Amino acid sequence: MSEPQGTEGSTRRLPVVEPVMEKETAAGTGPPPDLAPDPGSGPSGRFWSARRVPAGIVALLLLLVAGAFLYDVVAVRAGRSALGWRRELARQLADRPLDDTWVLVGAGVAAALGLWLFVLALTPGLRKVLPMRRTRPDVRAGLHRDAAATVLRDRAMEVAGVQSARVRMRRRKARVRALSHFRELDDVRTDLDGALDDAVRGLGLARPPAVSLRVARPGRKG
Repeated sequence: MSEPQGTEGSTRRLPVVEPVMEKETAAGTGPPPDLAPDPGSGPSGRFWSARRVPAGIVALLLLLVAGAFLYDVVAVRAGRSALGWRRELARQLADRPLDDTWVLVGAGVAAALGLWLFVLALTPGLRKVLPMRRTRPDVRAGLHRDAAATVLRDRAMEVAGVQSARVRMRRRKARVRALSHFRELDDVRTDLDGALDDAVRGLGLARPPAVSLRVARPGRKG
């Protein structure tokens, strides 16, 4: 389901609507593989990403670091000498001042990593899935940006005088760029406004995007 941020429709593709469904049952059925439950964001809240990759990376790093320290501590308790890397680390931490360049660099990297994890924990993610209106309390649906852009593009191509159309779909705005090879541009723009408004309403989105429309003549060849 993952696609590039800016979606440009091709005039040769057929409309494809790919809803993402999530059913919330009393039995506690788990979410689909790529989705996690949306914690208390209301009936029209966005879908939350499971964040499996960042969580897996952090868990693996913590496991490796904790395992290395635990092994060395057990070895020291068993009568062996501490490993060289831990002795060197303890010496460096004891000798280096706080304003040392490498200490500041390490602190900056750790702070950036912590901030990144904090942002991931507080943001829903899955920006490419647009929440749809809920018609049943136990069912949530989402529409992918590509599918929404394809529907709007094909509706624009049905307007008389439109030669080609491109749609760039965002969460709050849909930018439509159309080329008209005949008819007056004002007439084509008026018909496109009506067709696109109907198409946006037909998508059934919880927050219908605003449509930004531009109509122009095709450029001369050569």
